[in-house]
Amino acid sequence: MNIKGLKVLVVGAGISGRGAVRLLSDVGAEPILFDMSDKAVVEDMHEQVSFYVGELPEHVEKSIDMVVLSPGVPTDIPFLDSFRERHIRIWGEVELAYEFSKGSLLAVTGTNGKTTTTALLGEIMKNYVKKLGKGEVFVVGNIGDAYTAEALKTGEDSITVAEISSFQLETIERFRPGVSAILNITPDHLNRHHTMENYVAIKEKIAMNQTEEDTIVLNYDDEYTRRFGKETKAKVVYFTVKDDWKQAEIKGDILHLDGSVIYYNEEKIIDVNDMQLIGSHNYENVMAAAGMAASYGVPTDLITETIRSFKAVEHRIEFVETVNGVDYYNDSKGTNPDAAIKGIRAMRKNTVLIGGGFDKKSEYDEWIDSFDGKVKLLILLGQTAEDIADCARRHGFDRILMVQDMAEAVREAAKASSPGEAVLLSPACASWGMFKNYEERGRVFKEEVRKLQ
Repeated sequence: MNIKGLKVLVVGAGISGRGAVRLLSDVGAEPILFDMSDKAVVEDMHEQVSFYVGELPEHVEKSIDMVVLSPGVPTDIPFLDSFRERHIRIWGEVELAYEFSKGSLLAVTGTNGKTTTTALLGEIMKNYVKKLGKGEVFVVGNIGDAYTAEALKTGEDSITVAEISSFQLETIERFRPGVSAILNITPDHLNRHHTMENYVAIKEKIAMNQTEEDTIVLNYDDEYTRRFGKETKAKVVYFTVKDDWKQAEIKGDILHLDGSVIYYNEEKIIDVNDMQLIGSHNYENVMAAAGMAASYGVPTDLITETIRSFKAVEHRIEFVETVNGVDYYNDSKGTNPDAAIKGIRAMRKNTVLIGGGFDKKSEYDEWIDSFDGKVKLLILLGQTAEDIADCARRHGFDRILMVQDMAEAVREAAKASSPGEAVLLSPACASWGMFKNYEERGRVFKEEVRKLQ
């Protein structure tokens, strides 16, 4: 699409918005950056770009030819109505990046596990292009650099590995990965997507433009993705950690766990005891990454070797320190109950659990039930603390302590734990309100842990 000379309004001044501005400038458009927060600041924009905060002047609004939304901007806000009435094209940052990128695209979505799967897949593909002696791998999306910041660097031999959220999938039009994956779908972001049905439909949009020439990797153990496997046009590769698939008629390929060994159909990929990742949820992440890489044509031995050496990503059940015989784990990326369930299930010791944060209208019953005698104390902070405490008491769990901030949470966790036990930050909630993002929350946790030494 030729957008040279068009006035393009970029809504949202975060990493994605700034990446979009740079791309638009480079292709000859006239970007105008706007953030609805009157406190927004942009310190690292070198381009001569108009920047408005709080409210967009009417004369500017009427001059706009196209709108690009950052992922954090809801698509149903009244601000966008006037643009829709004038039939102004509204794209997301991901659609803009896709339009101007080249080479192959592998895209990962799902409620949980996206970051680990994308990071592992990125490492596999980097090792693959190194073996080939040509090409370059770009790992983009929520995991690191904005897709828009890297799109113009890609070439015909490039491989882009993208972590794609439901917020980004809302606005796609022609976005088409050659290999995609939906890892799982559990309730999340319902404050934005409103209904579970809408959330599921948005996740499934990752395959909206895929054809029989493309591949999608799906979780056979998830009822939503298993059903979608019968509806998508793309070739389906399933993965499972259960045995149910053996009684089913599955057409196509499947990655499965037999004892402690992961197989792709009948070919051994790796024994999970040889992995540095812990927890059964990571077996799923590994299967998804392996299935995507294999579908692209990466040799099995290279996939296996990369998995064997791969370590957990920051903020996802990340080992921090052992202090006075107590192991501390940072699972700040556990921003919803289902992710936090995986965090607590990965623990092998009595655990002091730190949770709570921003209210995304989640329900916490299954999270509390997953404690299963393993959690000796639940320390709560943030907006959801009282709601979580009430839920825990309804389920018969009353070993609860309320705190004001992360520093107090870590100090109290240290007091309550004994040598041979663990402390886990796995909040089951978003970080907003107390922290800028889950990364900052995780870093603060780690800083406080290291102060204990």
